[in-house]
Amino acid sequence: MPSTDKPHEKIVTAAIVVIGDEILSGRTQDKNMAWLAVRLNEIGVQLSEARVVPDIEAEIVAAVNVLRAKFDYVFTTGGIGPTHDDITADSIAAAFGVGIDHHPEAMALLTRHYETSGIEFNDARKRMARIPDGASLVNNPVSKAPGFRIENVYVMAGVPTIMQAMFEEIAPELHGGPKMFSRTIGAGLPEGRVAEKLGALQKFYPGVSLGSYPYFRQGEVGTNLVLRSIHKEELDAAFNELEAYLIGEGATAVETT
Repeated sequence: MPSTDKPHEKIVTAAIVVIGDEILSGRTQDKNMAWLAVRLNEIGVQLSEARVVPDIEAEIVAAVNVLRAKFDYVFTTGGIGPTHDDITADSIAAAFGVGIDHHPEAMALLTRHYETSGIEFNDARKRMARIPDGASLVNNPVSKAPGFRIENVYVMAGVPTIMQAMFEEIAPELHGGPKMFSRTIGAGLPEGRVAEKLGALQKFYPGVSLGSYPYFRQGEVGTNLVLRSIHKEELDAAFNELEAYLIGEGATAVETT
């Protein structure tokens, strides 16, 4: 049986907290989770859990406190704008038990931004400069209003283009582990025909995660089989064995990714 005992390969994990009533109501569709999952994997961080919470301080505090103790990194998106329901900064301060006030550096950069733009820097906009005590700023190259980091929690905007730009600002400081590799086979066989073989392969290759996803298209019943592992050699071995089995069962095995 392949060995996966590689203690030097620390798995680095992350969680995301998507904040906002508009996500839960269906009015806005979240696009940040999928993007973050892909981008984090590129630097060796596995997105292991995601939660969507309403604009309620107690819910945000509870989610952040559970996840920051469980994972290496926590990323929050949404709720750092100028309106009354943008309560993420206050909630993060409450989660860490610290105060919150207008951050001098944040106030300075927003003052310059609004003076240059010819827009009034009113009290509502000044809310975006309120940062929990002890936090460091996360640069926002798009709209200037900063996010922030406190310990292993990174707080970013909810607008996808802004969130992505903010993430790229912090990406160089994230320390990743081994990258997760993935391979997929599309087989023209029902899921029940491959279940027993998948179970046997999972026992023999414990370092490989195997998933099956049935599909129905144009009258054809089939299954997409996804194999994932940080151990590429073991992944390839499991893939080759599964592919040979499927072909032996009369299915045309097609590697899709």
